[in-house]
Amino acid sequence: MSDPDTGPAGRSHGEPAPLSAIRLNVNDQVRRLEVDPRTSLLDALREHLRLSGTKKGCDHGQCGACTVLVNGRRVNSCLSLAVMHEDDEIVTIEGLGDPDHLHPMQRAFVENDGFQCGYCTPGQICSAVGMLAEVEAGWPSHATTDVASPQIALTDEEIRERMSGNICRCAAYPNIVAAIRGTAEGGTR
Repeated sequence: MSDPDTGPAGRSHGEPAPLSAIRLNVNDQVRRLEVDPRTSLLDALREHLRLSGTKKGCDHGQCGACTVLVNGRRVNSCLSLAVMHEDDEIVTIEGLGDPDHLHPMQRAFVENDGFQCGYCTPGQICSAVGMLAEVEAGWPSHATTDVASPQIALTDEEIRERMSGNICRCAAYPNIVAAIRGTAEGGTR
């Protein structure tokens, strides 16, 4: 029989969970943290490491504003626990480039006006970088016309399908597609 004054882990209601010591490799820098084991990767980045480029949008994995790269793959950081990413390589928008040395995708978003309010832009850019790596690896999408082909044709439809997890409330989608297409075709180097 359980005690009504304790929760499922035997702790009193309101008693904080013991902290977990973790080591995160973020933007090529190892950072040590003590976090509640229930802390999302998003909250670890924003609240503990003060990397505010990764945005908190829906906090349900539906908008893509929190997208970061983990071991080269795009991840909704709001749906992932920080303790799961010890020894992973995490790249945020701050790790892709800086104002003096923009990543080609960042430069393409500027040149193509791929943002309006800018809130979704960090997630859009990280997702686009990860998406191009998926295309280069030959991973098909629902829009891929020939899944047997070793080379995927990066049509506008293909880009839109692959970026569908990233919402832009300002509807800058045509410019986002143009920025991604330009980077994929070797522009803005």
